[in-house]
Amino acid sequence: MKPSTIACAVLTLACGGAHAQTNVTVYGVVDVGIKYDNSSAKSGTWSESSGNRLGSRLGFRGTEQLGDGLRVAFTLESGFNPDDGNLNNGGRLWGRQAWVGLEGGFGAAYLGRQYSSTYLALKAIDPFKNQEAGNAQRTYGYGIGQVDPISRADNTVTYETPALNGWHVRGGYKFGESANGFRTNSSRFVGLVHDAGHWVMHVSWQDSDGVPLGAATTQLGGIVAATGLGASTVRVRNALAGVVYDLGFMKLHAGYGDTKLAAAGATDIRNTLLGVTVPVPTGTVIASWNRSDLRDLAHGVAQQAGIGYSYPLSKRTTLYSSASWTRNESQVALNAYAKGASQHEARLGIVHTF
Repeated sequence: MKPSTIACAVLTLACGGAHAQTNVTVYGVVDVGIKYDNSSAKSGTWSESSGNRLGSRLGFRGTEQLGDGLRVAFTLESGFNPDDGNLNNGGRLWGRQAWVGLEGGFGAAYLGRQYSSTYLALKAIDPFKNQEAGNAQRTYGYGIGQVDPISRADNTVTYETPALNGWHVRGGYKFGESANGFRTNSSRFVGLVHDAGHWVMHVSWQDSDGVPLGAATTQLGGIVAATGLGASTVRVRNALAGVVYDLGFMKLHAGYGDTKLAAAGATDIRNTLLGVTVPVPTGTVIASWNRSDLRDLAHGVAQQAGIGYSYPLSKRTTLYSSASWTRNESQVALNAYAKGASQHEARLGIVHTF
């Protein structure tokens, strides 16, 4: 027998032994398309971009049964841009998720880099699922879903209760790992979820300390410039409530959020979301309206309207398109990169999951 054949046989036996104890799945998303951005800073810009509908990723998830209903679960997920082959999420290898924990009759407890309850709540009630041109995170409060630790939190421990009549609670704590105190640079969040029958409901609360303004996207930078926030880091407290009701022929979406930034020149931001998801014979149509109101600022209202359409080529491959229109009052700059400017955006692409 050739040495290479022996090596293959040994490797096969080793893999077989591993699979007898642990179930590991490799999964991923490849999403790439064309984007048109017509704003004050990117007037009429055409580009090829990734993650227009779903964030492109490569991931590994697995479980190991320990007996008596107890098991270990883990997820390692890396985000990348297929348009140029680079990693995203700040260039981190496992920038999307990286956690391990225990699951059983007691519920589930995980440690590592994870999503916050507020982000998961917004994603659940947004017809655009925090993606595409009309997604709610482009206008929600403090750039929610765009700035860590509000979307994903490092050094986090979470606990989720077992489901009871469609209800469960999920809470978490992000360690600040600071010598200045247990709360410094930390984040605390909790969410109440109902997902049964014809309706889904999410209620979430989050309090994050030491959130760096330097990590903000341009959307957030517009808020900072508008409100005159003078600190390099701020304390962010937000609450969000939303529902999705399934009528069969369509889904109705509604949400309301309140976000407070505590720093020099602090401000209070109120957000409203209304949307629909409508199945049609050839695919699905989604639409939403989002309003962001900087309460402490005159002429600080931004509104965004979005519409999208997706056409499934198969269970794994979908063609999609979406467009949004953002109108800013004179002292706010969401999406448009300049106070008082409006923004128009359109996306067209293909997404494949495996």
